[in-house]
Amino acid sequence: MKQVTIVVPNGQTVLSSITGPFEILSRANDYWRNRGKTPLIKVRIAGFEKEQQFDAGYCTMHPENIANLEATDLIIIPSVAYHEQLISNNAALIQWITDKYKNGSEIASICSGAFLLASTGLLEGKSCSTHWNNASNFRRLFPGVAMVADKLITSDSGIHTNGGAFSFLNLMLFLVEKYFDRDTAIWCSKTFQIDIERVSQAHFFIFETQKTHGDELICSAQNYIEDNVRGKISFEELASNLAISRRNFDRRFIKATGNTPVEYMQRVKVEAAKRSLEKGRKNINEVMDEVGYIDDKAFRDVFKKVTGLSPLTYKEKYNRSSATFEA
Repeated sequence: MKQVTIVVPNGQTVLSSITGPFEILSRANDYWRNRGKTPLIKVRIAGFEKEQQFDAGYCTMHPENIANLEATDLIIIPSVAYHEQLISNNAALIQWITDKYKNGSEIASICSGAFLLASTGLLEGKSCSTHWNNASNFRRLFPGVAMVADKLITSDSGIHTNGGAFSFLNLMLFLVEKYFDRDTAIWCSKTFQIDIERVSQAHFFIFETQKTHGDELICSAQNYIEDNVRGKISFEELASNLAISRRNFDRRFIKATGNTPVEYMQRVKVEAAKRSLEKGRKNINEVMDEVGYIDDKAFRDVFKKVTGLSPLTYKEKYNRSSATFEA
């Protein structure tokens, strides 16, 4: 029987990312047993603290003593609030996770649990996902890890990570299929009403304009791009107007924002298009014109590249007037 350990870090942790995995994996095990098969997993919740409080003290948990667990096949790290004290407060847990991985355990991190996982050093040179809102900070803190924030799930050398918030449900389906079988994963998908085979979180992104970098010249360029969503921008002219060479402009822009000027402009335009599609009654061509595209194919290609969805699919998904509600 495989041993699964959901760890409870010392610090602010999202309770649902502990109880949710416990419930889904336990129910998968029950379903497997009810089909006349021997249970495949035993799920534990364990940590170094005897008691942990969650959600402003409304919920209290008493994890097993993790020091008493001799072996585990899978470690699940829940979502945590990253802060400077997270690492020092969880030094023993970080070492425990590192030792178990080196002895053959697999690891799965949920949302910002990737910060705790990355602190072990086990993600160096590997790919990783986390909540899109944490991606920039993660890249800054762990430059040796390939952050792929658009991916819902990554799996690399026995280490599995997933995107933000309740996308851990999809990670659980992935793990159920891995440890049980496809039929059990489909049963869990239907029972818990989780969309199966979702691979991207890109259409959930809210593009942030990244202006905390301290480069005033690049801030001026960003403001110009954002103020001219409908217009055609020449970055040669913009660099010249800012009294900087195009090469140095591109270099500083990438360093400050993590995007090339063209990528930044595309994201600004797509974010404006998303808002229009969500709130208004304009058709796709009207929205395309509103954000400065004249080529239908170019607009659709860029929109899908950024969001993972076509403009029409995005509108149908998020525009209330496109949906049907029955009393």
